[in-house]
Amino acid sequence: MKIVVDAFGGDNAPLEIIKGCEMAVKELDVDIVLTGDEEAIKKCAKDNGVSLERMEIVHAPLVMPVEAEYTEVVKSYKESSLAVGLGLLAKGEGDAFVTAGSTGALVVGSSLIVKRLKGIKRAALGACVPTGNGFYMLMDSGANSECRPEMLLSFGVMGSAYMQKVAGVENPRVGLVNNGTEETKGTELQKEAFAMLKKAPINFVGNIEARQLPLNGCDVAVADGFTGNVILKLTEGMGKLMSNEIKALFSGSVISKIAAMLVMGSIKKMKKKMDYDEVGGAPLLGISKPVIKAHGSSNAKAFKNAVRQAKHCVEMDVVGTIKTSMEQYKAAAAEEGSAE
Repeated sequence: MKIVVDAFGGDNAPLEIIKGCEMAVKELDVDIVLTGDEEAIKKCAKDNGVSLERMEIVHAPLVMPVEAEYTEVVKSYKESSLAVGLGLLAKGEGDAFVTAGSTGALVVGSSLIVKRLKGIKRAALGACVPTGNGFYMLMDSGANSECRPEMLLSFGVMGSAYMQKVAGVENPRVGLVNNGTEETKGTELQKEAFAMLKKAPINFVGNIEARQLPLNGCDVAVADGFTGNVILKLTEGMGKLMSNEIKALFSGSVISKIAAMLVMGSIKKMKKKMDYDEVGGAPLLGISKPVIKAHGSSNAKAFKNAVRQAKHCVEMDVVGTIKTSMEQYKAAAAEEGSAE
């Protein structure tokens, strides 16, 4: 399997990215195509003792700045590491694409270069957010600030397909994020989306409040990108707060430090569960080929896991499952319309 990787996306490029790719080659048995400044990649690898074995480099002289207009990815920055990588994926010269670059540019570039699946109005980022006994997928977590009801419907269908294929959840519970559990709650967007999700070929469990999300309230949480991103950032902040509070709790007196030694194993397990490096990134669902958005500040471990996620998406044919699920919904909706 060949994974295309943007070597110059994110805050720690290219060193942490090529280190992560080296780990992926050894642990995941994949081939890597790095896009970016070839000379800079080779120099960075040599200076830091990183092996480029099983890694091909496709020269891309430009880097897409975070502050640039997103549409410039197919104009002024079509020779950037991001655009070149997406182009390779579109031409079939790789099985999946991974980047830690600009989210907006990735969404626009993926939609225009790789193309969306038929019937999908907007691609969405599915962030995997930890819970007490696993994680739930937040759809959308930031790609679409403003949404229509049919977009939320597709988010639910796509998230359900991902959780079933990649996470192994047999019958994923899909919930619609709202300010109450009653069917009449929310704005017109939530009310109309509720009616559509209710008829979809998924396990829709109704409205779900934000406080239920970390308590295993559902497997897929459907929301517009603005709401989803607020939930995601708040969750990250609360995780850091809890980590700091626990650290302060056990670093006071001698007795506290002894107590910390006794529970250190459990603390490390909890920290690992809350660590986004373990997940690696968020899949951009709705695109015709697998695309993974890694966190902008990803280290080598996080990038390796983003490549792992890309590999799983290919192996489990997540794109094909989403396509089939959307076709089933359309067929069911057409049948219901003709019956009426």
